[in-house]
Amino acid sequence: MKSLVLLFTVIFLLVPARAFAADAHAKEPAFVTEMATFADREKAMGLDGIGAKLGFRAKQQPFLLVATIIFVLAIIHTFFAIPITKLSHKVQHDHDAKVRRLKAARHETAEADDFVNFKATLLHFLGEVEAIFGIWVIALMGAIVAFYDLTTVKAYIMGVNFTEPLFVVIIMALASTRPILQFAESCLSYFARIGKQTPAAWWLSIMIVAPLLGSFITEPGAMTIAAMLLAKKFYQLKPSPRFAYATLGLLFVNISIGGVMTNFAAPPVLMVAKKWGITSSEMFLHYGDKAIVSILVSSAIYYFFFRKELAAMEKRAGDHDGDGVGDMIQEKRRMPLFITLTHLAFMAWTVAFSHYPPLFIGGFLFFLAFSQATANHQNEASLRGPILVGFFLAGLVIHGGLQGWWLAPIISSLSEIPLFVGATILTSFNDNAAITFLASQVEGLSPQLKYAVLAGAVTGGGLTVIANAPNPAGQALLGKFFGEGVSPVKLALAALLPTIIVALCMLFFPDRGIDEMFAPVEKVQITAP
Repeated sequence: MKSLVLLFTVIFLLVPARAFAADAHAKEPAFVTEMATFADREKAMGLDGIGAKLGFRAKQQPFLLVATIIFVLAIIHTFFAIPITKLSHKVQHDHDAKVRRLKAARHETAEADDFVNFKATLLHFLGEVEAIFGIWVIALMGAIVAFYDLTTVKAYIMGVNFTEPLFVVIIMALASTRPILQFAESCLSYFARIGKQTPAAWWLSIMIVAPLLGSFITEPGAMTIAAMLLAKKFYQLKPSPRFAYATLGLLFVNISIGGVMTNFAAPPVLMVAKKWGITSSEMFLHYGDKAIVSILVSSAIYYFFFRKELAAMEKRAGDHDGDGVGDMIQEKRRMPLFITLTHLAFMAWTVAFSHYPPLFIGGFLFFLAFSQATANHQNEASLRGPILVGFFLAGLVIHGGLQGWWLAPIISSLSEIPLFVGATILTSFNDNAAITFLASQVEGLSPQLKYAVLAGAVTGGGLTVIANAPNPAGQALLGKFFGEGVSPVKLALAALLPTIIVALCMLFFPDRGIDEMFAPVEKVQITAP
């Protein structure tokens, strides 16, 4: 615990200095400055068409093309994570067998250190999905040095906004604490009691209610709570691989759209809320109602399809503690009310100041002290999962900041429905918050196009792990139930049907008042939770 406090104290002292910038006078890299001028220069030159614009940009800044190639290689790497992990296990198994043979021949006893194998450990690290984008940041930094110099590397990295990765680390750590999980479980149990707290009742409650809570406790918080409750109430009952993937895909889609009832909880919404003048009430009227319908319809379809397996899981559950057939026997001590309220206050503080790292990191330091003082009511503190997810997102935002040169021309050249489809697809290969941010930089978008790009970004947020910021958290918490790891292809297939249902609701659900919603009112402030 002392080392954790020391770690976050160092971070807390560094953050206010200059939002992660070590040199207050560092010049913005040339490729970043030039990206902002591409559109004006193309207009002056009369360039038209996506191909002409991309050719011009690649010629002006070849490094940006190299950066995109590195990003694509990182994405391809994610598809090979499972085979690499399997290979690491084989290498380790062969090494262990060799050590045992040698020790037996010498009549010696093997010790733990004898089984350490560098090659197997390295392969295991290369197979960690959460580490992949960070690994390829090394290649990106090498490319920057090759094209420019080390000073440019520092200037670019220090100019990246790491607020979201830090926030996700802390909100995950808070949401995974015993008092918060017990409180969330108690709240969801009211809905599960309708179905007598069977595995089916818990599954429906978690898949429907938890994502909608994301509009108030933010999507990363909702993902953490939903994933941990699914691990306890559902995945421990060993569903079939098909049902396991269907649940994960549906969870990712529902979380992606569950945060659109307000204008501060979903990252892609937050990116444009102020500039496009969107209030929480407008989000609910134009997006929230469609999200609720989509979540209900998708969950009902998956429930109907897997209802027999859920019934079989209820029979397999057997032992239970009286708090739900799907709940394993676990000792539960009564949680003092003041501890639960204090944890909820820490979460509320973190959400309210989610864009002010000195405040939410400072609050987390106080939380660490409080959790140590109430250790008899806490789980064993573990930041490995949250930090890995933060590392994943940090690598993603570093790479994502260099993809605007090709994303912007595509976004600005499409009409309403093609833009919706394009945003949905592009979201699968880049964080959906990056898609909406780039759209907000395009001047002259009509209200219909703004609606389309925002709707498309949240619609495609469940297709891949990198499509939405909370998804890595869900994979990190539930990945252990998928053998060697989560397959990107199977995840995309599992999320496809719910994604289509969301798309149909977003495109064809009756809607009026879009013009008024996207009035360019710069004075509109983001609603605080």
